[in-house]
Amino acid sequence: MGKITFYEDRGFQGRCYESTTDCPNLQTYFSRCNSIRVDSGCWMLYERPNYQGYQYFLRRGDYSDYQQWMGLNDSVRSCRAIPYTSSHRIRLYERDDYRGLMSELTEDCACIHDRFRLSEIYSLHVLEGCWVLYELPNYRGRQYLLRPGDYRRFHDWGAMDAKVGSLRRVIDAY
Repeated sequence: MGKITFYEDRGFQGRCYESTTDCPNLQTYFSRCNSIRVDSGCWMLYERPNYQGYQYFLRRGDYSDYQQWMGLNDSVRSCRAIPYTSSHRIRLYERDDYRGLMSELTEDCACIHDRFRLSEIYSLHVLEGCWVLYELPNYRGRQYLLRPGDYRRFHDWGAMDAKVGSLRRVIDAY
């Protein structure tokens, strides 16, 4: 179980709200979020209520302003605790509906293109563990939480296109 504290102002100041569970709507607890302290666990933050909009992956640590978690603004409206698992396995497909060349990962991959010669992934199957997909290499750009399950098209994980740069397993220690 994780613990996260949201602060309205930078530098852990102002009104705060502490959570240990998923929260689909944080708007009732604070109006803006400019700093966060993650005491335990890994979390995915969402720009809009009900786990919508831009996503931001946070692990244990202090984030004194929203730019430290690659936030575009001070809007955090929902959050999810990401469960820990010891094994991770994901299959990547070059076409939608699991067609075309398939590649499998069990470890982090800083550059999908260098490893598999793919710059676009159209479907995924997460067999074990949770993963964070980044649109750019070296764990940069837009982020998407991938839980175990089927993602037949890139829209299923919330992306606007099939661009994939890197993938990282969700583990509590980096």
